[in-house]
Parts: sequence; C-alpha cells; structure tokens
Amino acid sequence: MTTSREWEFAGTRGAITARIWAAGDPRYAAVLVHGYGEHLGRYGHVADVLVRHGAVVCGPDHMGHGRSAGDRVLIEDYEDVVADLHTVVEAARGDHPGLPVVMIGHSMGGLLAARYAQAHGGVLAALVLSGPVLGRWHVVEELLPLDDMPDEPIDTSTLSRDPAVGKAYTEDPLIWHGPFRKPTIEALDTVLRRINEHGSLGALPTFYVHGEADELVRPEDTRTGIEAVRGEDFTERLYPGARHEVFNETNRDEVLADVTAFIDRVLR
Repeated sequence: MTTSREWEFAGTRGAITARIWAAGDPRYAAVLVHGYGEHLGRYGHVADVLVRHGAVVCGPDHMGHGRSAGDRVLIEDYEDVVADLHTVVEAARGDHPGLPVVMIGHSMGGLLAARYAQAHGGVLAALVLSGPVLGRWHVVEELLPLDDMPDEPIDTSTLSRDPAVGKAYTEDPLIWHGPFRKPTIEALDTVLRRINEHGSLGALPTFYVHGEADELVRPEDTRTGIEAVRGEDFTERLYPGARHEVFNETNRDEVLADVTAFIDRVLR
C-alpha cells in the first residue's frame, strides 16, 4: 500500500494536520474529505487505488478531528472548515501546477465538498459525493431541540456489511466515540440551509454514490439536497444493500472502480 506523509499548517482555529499519498508522475490531484468524528487515516486504501490510477492524493483531518488541534468534534462554523480545505487544495495546486483537481467527500465530508464546490468550484475539475449529508439530516433534526446531547455510541453495523469495518472503527483511538456537541449541530443546521439556498453546482462534473441501505445518512433525505445542488453534468449510482461507508463496503472494489471510471471520463 502507498505510504503517506503528514504536514501541518495553521488553520482557521488551530493547527491542522494533512496527509499526502504520492508515487510517480501524477496526472491529477485528488483531495479526500473525511466525515464526522473520523479522520483521513481511514482512507489509506482509497488513496492507494487513486495513486495507482495516477493521482497525488491529499486531505486534512478537520479541526477537532484526528490529529488536528481543537476541542473534539467541535465545529462552530463550517465555513472555517471549508477555508482549511481550501488551504490544502491551494497547496496541492502549488506543488503540482496545471494538474486537474478532483474532490472526493464522504458523509459530512460530502457536505463540505459540496459547499467547497459552491464557493470555489472554479478550481475543481470534478466532484465525488459519497453518502453526503445534504438537504436534511435526521440526526440534526432530532438533536437540534435538545439542550443536552445524548451519549449514545454509533451502531457500527450501520457502517458496512463487513464486520471488520465496525470492529476497526470501535478500536480506533483517533475516532470520536462520544456525543455530538450542540454548537456543531447548530452549525450543521446552518450550513445545510446555506447549501440548499446557494443552489446548483453548474457545469462541474459531479458523481453521487450512496448505499441504498444507509441508515445513518438516509438516501431519501440526501435526495432533497441533491436536487438543490445538481448541475448540468451529474451522474449517480445507488448500491443495493450497501450501508453508509460505500468505500468500506463488501463491494468497495466496484465502488472505487466506478469512481475512477468517472474521473477518467472527466479527464478525457
């Protein structure tokens, strides 16, 4: 598997740790955007596929996540996270001038990637959204009225049909296993509304993938957001039986092959 190196920069609210996977002479840059509570280190196998496909791969641990600074999973304004993401994109463009940039966001990372595309779409060649939190999210709707956030651990069986994925998730010390923070829920509500209001991604080629059996981010909820942002070049694929983390599902090879085929089509 391709090895990664880490680098650190001053983010909007503290030090941000980012990763880079590279080998040979890349033909595009892929920016990975991870989901809530997790970190980019879980995406090594995705990066490996992309590097073998011709990418230099990079991405940050968001503020309050993984190896980055900040109170755990505390995000008061998602525009700050988008700004940190832009720093990573600009670093990649500076290191590899002229390479097309593909952004790939999962779950909350799909929300961030969509918002990034709305704000900075001109720097992207393509966008991939995996089980994105868009439109509405039942978790936000359930927690927003509450003063105290319930401390209920995630049911890891909802991540993937592969039980090893849930086991690794539970044992990962860099993953947040505690409750949501109320300011984070409020910020999620704000950014979901902002994305819906901002609207279409225009001509940006976009590939949306989702597990049909996803109980964490329900496809029917995401659909409302997809219809709000979809642009002129939009492709989607829903996988029967697949749960939330399609890049970690039992058919992960199929999913990643679909992603690289989409990238090939765009780069041609």
